[in-house]
Amino acid sequence: MGDKHHVRFEPVGVEIEVDEDQTILRAAAEQGVMLMHGCKEGQCASCKSFILEGDDVEHDKYSTFALPDYEKDEGFTLLCRAHAYEDLTIELLNYDEEMIRSGLPIQQARVEVVANDNVTHDMRHLVVRLIEPASLKFFPGQYVDFSIPGKDETRSFSMANTSSGADGLLEFVIKVYPDGLFSKFLDTEVAVGDQLDITGPFGVFTLRDAPDADLIFLGGGAGMAPILALLRSMAERGITRQATFYYGARRRKDLCFEKELTALTETLPGFRYIPALSAPEDGDGWEGEVGLITDVVRRLEGDITSADAYVCGPPPMVEAAIELLPALGVADKRIFFDKFTTTGEAEDR
Repeated sequence: MGDKHHVRFEPVGVEIEVDEDQTILRAAAEQGVMLMHGCKEGQCASCKSFILEGDDVEHDKYSTFALPDYEKDEGFTLLCRAHAYEDLTIELLNYDEEMIRSGLPIQQARVEVVANDNVTHDMRHLVVRLIEPASLKFFPGQYVDFSIPGKDETRSFSMANTSSGADGLLEFVIKVYPDGLFSKFLDTEVAVGDQLDITGPFGVFTLRDAPDADLIFLGGGAGMAPILALLRSMAERGITRQATFYYGARRRKDLCFEKELTALTETLPGFRYIPALSAPEDGDGWEGEVGLITDVVRRLEGDITSADAYVCGPPPMVEAAIELLPALGVADKRIFFDKFTTTGEAEDR
């Protein structure tokens, strides 16, 4: 462990202690301070902030698309890559004060695999049971990091369930890539009864309290997991906000959780589930929406100024949605997104 320094976040007035060996984001998470972030790998810029006081900061490797050199020279930083070597004052550029103060400290846990089943030809439904500790507190929509046996690396995956509950179960929907460091391991080696190590919770893709705002959920691929968690949470809590879930896939065989989502249209007042296929096959017998999911939203939605939007999935889809939604009236601060970035070996939450 290195020396420790104090980092103060403005304009919220929250202060934490940071070890030099930790990133600022990691130290905040360990102390229950939930800062805005996404990939934790210096690629998405969700945690970009500005250093007001202090300059002795070093960064782990990051993408210059997320933090161009000229911005770094001006004092901008990525909290997920930054190490403090003196006391700092940092201005948060993207924050939700209520979320910051409602964070849960991260924990390390051991889990046992209960199920590892196909839900599509290239996505798995992984279910694990907590061993130690027996429960894990998290907000629906958050994620954990899985350690990869024999590797000094982790991969992040969102929970699809709402809590670990009395049974200690956690559910994940994971896309399998042929060269994915974790997903290949999941596809070829992981069996029921195996034990894995996880750390969490992380993430701020959680449902904000805005009872008068309609909800637009927009997802694709393994982005199903956190959105499913939010919908399940709404059903459990009796939330009756008008909500629409647009889910994009290529072909009919890429759709999953159809029965549950259809059932939710009966149990959640005002809920609509609208899947769309971008490349349906002749044998699909598809009579639903066709096209890129953002094009379907553009076609079916009018003025959604009063809505909150939650977007989760592959980067191109998320980027297209972030461009589209303001044009339909959604305020930038009411667009919440989780962009599943890729690493050297393709991976997806």
